[in-house]
Amino acid sequence: MKNLLCLTLLLFSHFALAQSPESSTMIRIAELEISPEHLDEYLSILKKEAEASVRLEPGVICIYPMYEQEKPTQIRLLEIYSSREAYESHLKTPHFLEYKNSTLHMVQSLRLIDMSAIDPASMSAIFRKINP
Repeated sequence: MKNLLCLTLLLFSHFALAQSPESSTMIRIAELEISPEHLDEYLSILKKEAEASVRLEPGVICIYPMYEQEKPTQIRLLEIYSSREAYESHLKTPHFLEYKNSTLHMVQSLRLIDMSAIDPASMSAIFRKINP
């Protein structure tokens, strides 16, 4: 499964970034705090949603969930979309809506931070290194 996800990331990132990385790619970091009593359930739902988004949506280059080692309820997502339109389309998918609706009560805080790449051309090389 991990190899399939990495290969999918590589293929989509190469295709999407070849189009015009400076003008169209959307990068975001989502910072979430999850209620401790819901953490295991939240992580299960999040993994399912992230995998489905990358597998099913050509415009989703990356949804990479992680957590702070010393504070596991502090979740961070690196999200990369081929365009703002791909992001907006993602928000309407059944798997995202299921994630959002089923985890709403688990999320204590959410902050979305839009980012800009310093060297967008390097992104495809980064993903290539994941699965040599």
